Amino acid sequence: MNNTTPKTVGLDPVVLRDQLFMLWNQKNLQTLHLAALQGFSKLSEPLEALLTILEGCPGRQKGRSHTLGHHVLFEFQTWMKELPQLTLSSLSEQQALALQRRALNLLIDTQASFVDGLINIYLLNSLDPAILVMYIMNLMSLRCYKEAAVLSVKLKLQKDLNMEEMCVPLILQNKLPLAESFVTGHYHLEQQLVTLLDSWCHPYFSVDEISRRYPRLSLTKQCMSQIQPKLLAKHVFRLMEKFNIDQGLCPNALHKRRLDSLRFLMYKTFVEKGMTEEIWSDHVQYVVADDLELRISLVELLVRYSDIQKAAQWALRYNIPRNRLPCGVWETQQDLPPDLQHIGGSAQTEDWIPSQSHCQKFYQVPLTKDKVHFVYSPEALQRCRNIVLKEGGVVGVDMEWQPTFGCISTQRVALIQLAALDQVFLLDLCVAGFCQHPGTVSFIRSLFSDRSIIKLGYGMSGDIKCLLATWQQLLEEPLKMEGVLDLLKIHPKIQRQKINRPQNGPKELLVGEGSSEKGLSLLVQQVLKKPLDKTEQMSNWEKRPLRISQIRYAVADACCLLEVYSVLSGNPDQFGLPSDLRSIMSRQSEKRGDKKKKEEKSCDKEECQGAQRVSPPRSDTEKGLLCGEKPSEDAPPLPPQHLRVVCDNMLQGLGRYLRCLGVDVIMLENTDDHRVAAKLAQAEGRFILTCGQPYQTLRSQVGEGRCLSLDCAEKARDQAARVLRHFNVQLKPCDIFSRCQACNSDQYAAVPRKDMVRMLKQKGFLQGDSDHTHQQEEGKLDDFPTPGVTPEIPRYVECQWAPLSELDPDTLTFPGGAPIQLHTVPPALLRRISLFYVCTRCGKVFWEGTHYGRVLSMFQDILHITDTEAEAQQH
Repeated sequence: MNNTTPKTVGLDPVVLRDQLFMLWNQKNLQTLHLAALQGFSKLSEPLEALLTILEGCPGRQKGRSHTLGHHVLFEFQTWMKELPQLTLSSLSEQQALALQRRALNLLIDTQASFVDGLINIYLLNSLDPAILVMYIMNLMSLRCYKEAAVLSVKLKLQKDLNMEEMCVPLILQNKLPLAESFVTGHYHLEQQLVTLLDSWCHPYFSVDEISRRYPRLSLTKQCMSQIQPKLLAKHVFRLMEKFNIDQGLCPNALHKRRLDSLRFLMYKTFVEKGMTEEIWSDHVQYVVADDLELRISLVELLVRYSDIQKAAQWALRYNIPRNRLPCGVWETQQDLPPDLQHIGGSAQTEDWIPSQSHCQKFYQVPLTKDKVHFVYSPEALQRCRNIVLKEGGVVGVDMEWQPTFGCISTQRVALIQLAALDQVFLLDLCVAGFCQHPGTVSFIRSLFSDRSIIKLGYGMSGDIKCLLATWQQLLEEPLKMEGVLDLLKIHPKIQRQKINRPQNGPKELLVGEGSSEKGLSLLVQQVLKKPLDKTEQMSNWEKRPLRISQIRYAVADACCLLEVYSVLSGNPDQFGLPSDLRSIMSRQSEKRGDKKKKEEKSCDKEECQGAQRVSPPRSDTEKGLLCGEKPSEDAPPLPPQHLRVVCDNMLQGLGRYLRCLGVDVIMLENTDDHRVAAKLAQAEGRFILTCGQPYQTLRSQVGEGRCLSLDCAEKARDQAARVLRHFNVQLKPCDIFSRCQACNSDQYAAVPRKDMVRMLKQKGFLQGDSDHTHQQEEGKLDDFPTPGVTPEIPRYVECQWAPLSELDPDTLTFPGGAPIQLHTVPPALLRRISLFYVCTRCGKVFWEGTHYGRVLSMFQDILHITDTEAEAQQH
């Protein structure tokens, strides 16, 4: 007798699928919801039936969440919550394995929520890892690299897979964040990823190595762009900090960044003349350290940027082998007299009171040297406490730290300047034992938390960040900030007051108008009539003893805050400020409190919000939206030359467009740390333009509204238009190309064709059979018509014009040392171009072509064209 119970016949899943599909097409979601719950209850084998329904769902598309399949899975999970007994354990091992394999095959065309649902329902994490790895490798063979990585993370298979095989295709497809997710939480994989990227930074690394190792990968031009050394070094340093990896494991990226820093120092000192050789020498020794290859590079760069004698001196200092020296350096070494064989002999004696010319030009410290006190012991700190912590006092606060040029991620404070009454205290945190002494940290807490003491600063968010890097205790037990007045945040109010001043009032100095001063120096000039001397700003603040000029600079930065505050408090109406500046201070504290509450509420959504905040506008009323703020309706019209910004290295395309339109733009290199933008913004009074995650870090280091975030997905042209609208920039046709796109200079020299021909011949770039031939050709060139070009009236009237007489006739260099880049001028161009424009800072040569018309057309919607200009455009 057969006692086997007959199998229950339930609702056919295909019938249920067709019923749900009909309701889906009718967009009757309420009825679909009820039909799904009732239908699931009638299925004899719900887990098997669900797979049948999902496999046959039409319209299943990759990356789409609003499909019938997603809706069915969501409804099934809701229904399943009421049936805890419905699990794979109720099936035989063979039946469960068969369903799990079918569920795996559904994962390739779906998004994260779908994947999670199938993994949870069919317990895919419990499958034999060998089966899962085989499935992942199958996805890889189908070139579904993204799907394979996402699944391997969700199934926790990272340790069973080869990191390089998984991550290299992702990196080449510009999906490094996904590769980071793959290794995150597995320290040995994190190390492998970072060392892999570092190996690609080696000077002799070739892309052919990737092709040989991964022949199935097609290396397109877009792939190649992801393995540029500068970009890779930037990623290596970011990941070293993120994963806390020792720099010793990344020698190639470190060498690359130090070499780039060395080139920057050369350009800054010998081309821009923006750094004294004494400061340059300190930084060079820090950058090259004991790296022989960097020392050799230093000598080679000195031959190029300075002179062979200086190169010979540094080669002697570092004992560079003869066979590694550039041509002529060894011979110069042998001819050097003994007194020139050593660099930086005895230090020059400096007086506390500078020269008369310096006193006439710059703000001077109103104190004698005996009023300046170094604090480097508990006893000296106690004397400082007695004066600085007096109730109701006003203290000027400033800090200095060693520029690291991105070679070290965290910058620690080297010196804290505190100006109170008629004395200045310099807390030397480089003295062993004093920095980490409990009394020092306690004093800092007492100072910043005392509401009765007004602490004055300029751009204090950057100082506070470095304080937190200096003392870990301030992170563990947060530093309370009370009674802090950041003058950076009231400086824009002063600027707006000066802009709105009536025409018959006294003329005041505006940002970008006849002044090269920036930041605090500009504020001091506007209030105290003389700027600060910022020569020592980028000096080595960790080297001891400090020079007199460094001490004078440090003291001036703190003292000037007290004087500025005194003038502003004495006559606030003149500067457009409230009668009690303490009210501004209280509002700043309230904003910090509100900001902290918002961050606490949204800490889990911070990254998502950073992307959503800067999405493109959905309506006309939202145009100009940046960082979640609308531009001020009463913002005065601004010419592009008066807008000063620093573009993060992720927005270099935007930076080039803005320069093209006449905006004063500094663009970070790919190797620069994002925080360099904050340093430049504080020092030069610039706005920061950034996107993505760095916005969260950078906005805390500058004044409110000084850091603007854009949508990374938006085209650079649209980003530029958004920025111009935000600042109410009045763009005119004559602004286009008024600034050099290569170096940001706004000064050109006009070079007629005849002079260009002469210079090309002089440097051997224009060849001919004889002088007679040259003369004939030159005559033909001069007679050749050039339509649309008027040499007497250059189109770019908004820039500054330098006379050609400033050009050295022998070396063909401008006063700043930049040679004309004659090698970029094609000789064939001379027949149709009668006037060339040469940047006097970098020597780049420009001429009029079709590019001007393209840019004009591209920004037609935001141009302000007068009738005269419109008529000129028609002709």
